[in-house]
Amino acid sequence: MPRKGMRSICFSPKTTSFLHSPRSSPSRLSITASSTTPRLSFTDSMMDQTIDNAAALIMKWNPEASTFAKVTSLFYESKREARQFLRCVADLQKIMHLLSSQDSSTNDRLVLAQTLMQVAMKRLQKEFYQILSMNRAHLDPESVSTRSSRASASSTTSDFEYDDSPDDEAGTAGDSITEVEQFSSMATSDLRAIAECMISAGYAMECISIYKVIRKSIIDEGIFRLGVEKLSSSQVNKMDWESLDLRIKTWVEAVKISTSTLFTGERILCDQVFGSSETIRESCFADISRDGALLLFSFPELVSGKSKKSPPPEKMFRALDMYTVISENWAEIESIFSFESTFAVRSQALASLVKLSESIFIMLSDFEHTIQKDSSKTPVPGGGLHPLTTYAVDYLTLLGDYSDVLTDIMSDWPPPVKTSLPESYFDIGDSDDTPAPAISVRFAWLILVLLCKLDSKAKHYKDVSLAYLFLANNLQHIVSKVRTSNIQHLLGEEWIRKHEVKVNQFSENYEKLAWGHVIRSLQDNPAAAVISSDKAKEMFKKFNSSFEEAFRKQSTSCIVPDDKLREEIKESIARKLTAVYRDFYNKYRVLVGGQRNMGLFIRYDPEDIGNYLSDLFLVSKIESGSSFPSSSTSGSSHRRRRG
Repeated sequence: MPRKGMRSICFSPKTTSFLHSPRSSPSRLSITASSTTPRLSFTDSMMDQTIDNAAALIMKWNPEASTFAKVTSLFYESKREARQFLRCVADLQKIMHLLSSQDSSTNDRLVLAQTLMQVAMKRLQKEFYQILSMNRAHLDPESVSTRSSRASASSTTSDFEYDDSPDDEAGTAGDSITEVEQFSSMATSDLRAIAECMISAGYAMECISIYKVIRKSIIDEGIFRLGVEKLSSSQVNKMDWESLDLRIKTWVEAVKISTSTLFTGERILCDQVFGSSETIRESCFADISRDGALLLFSFPELVSGKSKKSPPPEKMFRALDMYTVISENWAEIESIFSFESTFAVRSQALASLVKLSESIFIMLSDFEHTIQKDSSKTPVPGGGLHPLTTYAVDYLTLLGDYSDVLTDIMSDWPPPVKTSLPESYFDIGDSDDTPAPAISVRFAWLILVLLCKLDSKAKHYKDVSLAYLFLANNLQHIVSKVRTSNIQHLLGEEWIRKHEVKVNQFSENYEKLAWGHVIRSLQDNPAAAVISSDKAKEMFKKFNSSFEEAFRKQSTSCIVPDDKLREEIKESIARKLTAVYRDFYNKYRVLVGGQRNMGLFIRYDPEDIGNYLSDLFLVSKIESGSSFPSSSTSGSSHRRRRG
C-alpha cells in the first residue's frame, strides 16, 4: 500500500506543457544589436540565438519566476522538455567556454550566460532532490539490486545522450520488466542525466551533497529497521543471555539482507547515477554507507568481549553463526566495499572474524576443561549413560554441523598436547604422509578427553561387571552419534571401527563377569565323565540358583539404552548360555527321575532361558523393580508347559 501511494505521487498523469513563457520573460534577457553596431557575423548570430533559446526554456522553469515552475517538476511534467532543458544547458556551457576565450566585448553575453547557468543549476538541484525524495520506494536498495547489477552498471552508456523518442517510451525496457523496476530505471536515468549535466557544468558539490544526505538516511534507516542499534560494551555486558541471544539472531539475518540487498543496491545505484566519475562514485558510496556498515560489522566484537565467566553453551554456536555469516558473505563484502575509502569497513569485518575465532577457541578450551573438571562420583544407576556423556556428545554433534567453518577457524590453532594419554584412543587413521586436518585432530582429542574421564568414573562402581557395562553403554552412545552426524566425515571409518571393537570388548568383559559363573556351573564336570543321578540333580539345582541369582541382579540393576547394543548383548549371552544348558539338559535330565522329580530339579527348558533373557536391560524393568519369578511360580509354569 505505501508503494502504491508513493507511485501515485511520483508518477502522476502528465499535464500539458505550458506553451507560453513565465512572467519573467526571457526576451528581457536576450541580447539585441543597437542600430549603431555593425551587423553580427553568422557565428555571433548563432551564439545569440542559442543564448535566447536557452534563456526562454531556463527562465520558464526558474522556480523563483513563477508559481508553476515552483510547484511543478520538469522531469515529471515533460520528458521531452527535460531533454531539451539539458541540451540547452550543454549548449550554454559550450558558449561560455567560447566567450571566455574572446575579448572583453563579449563580456555582456558571458555574464548573461553565467546568470542563466546559475538559474538552470538551481532548477536541476530542485529536480535532483525531488526525484530522490519522491522515489524512495522505487529507488530502495531491493528494487535497485533486483533490477540491475554493478557489473552491468559500470558498462552502461551514459544516459545523458537522449534521443527524441516520445515521453511514454522513455525508460521502457520491455514487457517483462515490472512496474517498480520500470519506474526505478526511469528515475535512475533521470538522476544520472542531471548529475552528469551538473558535474560537467562545475556544480558537482551541489549535486553530491543532496545525494549523500538523502541516500545516507535510507541506509541508516535500513540498518535500524534490520534491528541493528548502536550499543556500548557496557550495555552488552549487562544483557542477560536471552536478550543477547535474540540480538545475535537478528544481527545474523541483518548481515544476510544488508549484503545481498541494502549495501549492494546502494552501491549499484551510486555506480549508475555517478557512472561518469569514479572519484565521485567512491566518495558518495563511502560517505553514505560507512557509518551503517561499521555499526553492523562491529557488533561481533562487542559480543566476543562480553564477560566470559561461565558463558552458556549456546554462546559457542551463536559465535559460530556470526562467524559463518561473515565468512559466507566475505566475497560480497569485499566487492561492495572495494574502494580504498571503504577499507575501514573491510577491516572491521575482518577484525570481527578474528575476534570471533579467538572467542570460539577460548570457549572450546573451556568446554574441554568442563569435561576434565567434572567431579561427580556417584555411579550412574544401571551402568547407563552418564550426563557428562550426553552433554558432551550433543555439544560435539552440534559442533560437527559447523565443520566447514571450524576447518577454517582451526587451521591456525596449535595442536592439542597428547602427553599422558593413551595413544590408541587418539588414532584417527591418519598417516605420516597425509596428516589429519586440524579439525579432525581436535574432535578426536575432545572425545579422548571424554573417554578418559569416563574411565575414571567407571572405577566408582563396586561391581566390576557393571563398570564394564557402563563403559560399553557410554562408548556405544558416542560411536552411534559419531556415525550419524557430520563427525563421521572428520574422524573417518577407521576411527569408528576401532571404537566399535572397544565396545565389543567392554560387552564381553561384562558378560564374563556377570554370567560366567552361570555357565561354569554346568562346566565343572568334565565332558567325558559319567555322573550319578544325585550329581545331576545337584548340578541342575546349582544352575537354577546361579541363573536366578544372575537374572535377578542383572534385570534389576543393569540397563542398555541403545537398542542395537542391547540386542547384541542379550543374543550373545543367550547363545552361550543356552548352548551349554541345552547340552547338559539333553544329556542328564533322564537321571533326575520321573515327572514329579523332574519338576523339582529342572525348572527351565532350554527355550525358557532365551525367553527370560529377552527381558534384560530394559529401563522399565528397573523402574518397576521387577524381579525374578518365584521358584514355585516358575516350577508350576514349567510343568504346565511340559504337561
